[in-house]
Amino acid sequence: MDERTGPDGATLYLSSEVEKGNKGSFRVVYADSDGERRWGFFCTNCASFDTAVDSMGRIQCNRCSNFHKAEEWDAAHE
Repeated sequence: MDERTGPDGATLYLSSEVEKGNKGSFRVVYADSDGERRWGFFCTNCASFDTAVDSMGRIQCNRCSNFHKAEEWDAAHE
């Protein structure tokens, strides 16, 4: 896993696991090198940790608006 310094100065670990976005992929980020404590996502389009995930599994970068649509959705949530 690739090491990066996170927004609060802590070391974060970017895995090879990715979710496709409309502008670039999102890499899964872990707080430990063993990959046991998931931290969030890293936007490869603008190299940012500033991402948001909702309960439906949509991922969006707050800097460049790169997004990943939910895999499954239920019309009742709309």
